[in-house]
Amino acid sequence: MQQTRIHRILEQVGAIAFPGVFDTLSAKLAEQAGFPMAFISGYSVAATAIGQPDLGLLTQTEMVERARHVCTSVNIPIIVDADTGYGNPLNVYRTVNDLIAAGAAGCFLEDQVWPKKCGHMRGKKVIDRQEYLDKIRAAVEARGERDFFIVARTDAEAVIGLEEAIARVEAARAAGADASFVEAPGSLAQLAEIGRRAPKPIVANMIEGGKTPVLTKAELADLGFQLILYPLTGLFAAAEAMRLMYQKLRDDETTLGEEGRLMTFTRFNEVIGVEEKYALAERFGAL
Repeated sequence: MQQTRIHRILEQVGAIAFPGVFDTLSAKLAEQAGFPMAFISGYSVAATAIGQPDLGLLTQTEMVERARHVCTSVNIPIIVDADTGYGNPLNVYRTVNDLIAAGAAGCFLEDQVWPKKCGHMRGKKVIDRQEYLDKIRAAVEARGERDFFIVARTDAEAVIGLEEAIARVEAARAAGADASFVEAPGSLAQLAEIGRRAPKPIVANMIEGGKTPVLTKAELADLGFQLILYPLTGLFAAAEAMRLMYQKLRDDETTLGEEGRLMTFTRFNEVIGVEEKYALAERFGAL
């Protein structure tokens, strides 16, 4: 199997806890925090780009556009949530090519019926196993020899059962996918079984308040997981911080007294690279 940037990171660290990002600012903050990789979730882009829940309302072009902005804003590799590939294997083929052109380092590709739902929401349905494998094969062929890490995600556990979910990721890996992801196990026992039986590397999806127990990186690594994703931590943190400050401003008509909750003007300018742009402008006589 070919080596990608994500494979090389896993070779160096063994197991990694990494965050979800949803725009260029959150990606920059993740990079500056020292994460060697990050992930763009469809849930977070649906919320921030169109203000809608993750119920299959986000389009392929909207996701690729957000990925392009994020991937070109940072130097770390970004894996992108490609949902179901937005259609049949032809759509998957296009989606993978478009994501590679956007600068993505990989994607998650799942087996839900479109329009899909967040993996931790009710009412999910999955396509037949062979139909899913056809999509995986299309993604692998579209990738070719390029540096692109394909994660085979299945939501079959909630619909059919854990045996089918594990069978699907095993078959997807045999078809050329690079990692396994059984979404939304609801117990420690299921996590342990997935970690023991699914082909490695395996994704653990840690959603605070979701269906899956949230464990530490060390605990999940001991269970057999290598890609330990916190896809919505930044989104939830940012939403709560903004909610509190907007309510403060609405109630008191000032932010005085809550300055400690705000990043300073100077620090924020450092995050987005104001001085670097000044230096560039000066080199070209633009100041």
